[in-house]
Amino acid sequence: MSESTGQKPTAILFDFDGTLIDSATSVLAGLQHALASASIEPRCTLDSSIIGPPLRLTLAKLAGSDESALIDRLAAAFREHYDSDGYRHTEVYEGVPSMLKALNEAGIALYIVTNKRILPTLRILDHLGWRDWFESVYALDALQPAAANKPALVATVLKKHELVLDRTWMVGDSEEDRRSAEMNGLRFFAAQWGYGGAGGAGLSKPAELTLAAGVNRP
Repeated sequence: MSESTGQKPTAILFDFDGTLIDSATSVLAGLQHALASASIEPRCTLDSSIIGPPLRLTLAKLAGSDESALIDRLAAAFREHYDSDGYRHTEVYEGVPSMLKALNEAGIALYIVTNKRILPTLRILDHLGWRDWFESVYALDALQPAAANKPALVATVLKKHELVLDRTWMVGDSEEDRRSAEMNGLRFFAAQWGYGGAGGAGLSKPAELTLAAGVNRP
């Protein structure tokens, strides 16, 4: 990726799973626990390709049913497992901590916009010692009422913090992330190390984002 010649960012919005952290192992263990608690065999392959959408949609796909009471039970079982201990097994992509530290120290306001629930998101950030690097952390369920989807969540963040569109970037690994950026007029960078398969300008490693932002060299 070549260095950008456009305006440098004053703010960057980051997706969480597949962009900053790899929670595949811990999330898949929680999903397997939830299904086993209801004696349900997964209706599709239980691998990292299912991670990304909101929890209830993922559970409905795995269970082969969107029956509300069933999904409620599965979600409760997942949360009990994941929120108590599973989140501690989250892995970090190589180069992400140094990237975040450099961007933060350069005075760029950093935000998280995620489909992950706010409770485990904050617990993971505290567990990793990353909380102070972010201006604010947003999840669908952190808003009242909850945001309908990630594009709506991004729109809320932009409005609440009065971010300048042509000085705000977004980084994510999924097509939903790309759409969220495009629908809100933001420049998008695809984290190619993630598992979402996003299109758009690609980053092969985190240090390339600091290069594009004019902060340092990879």
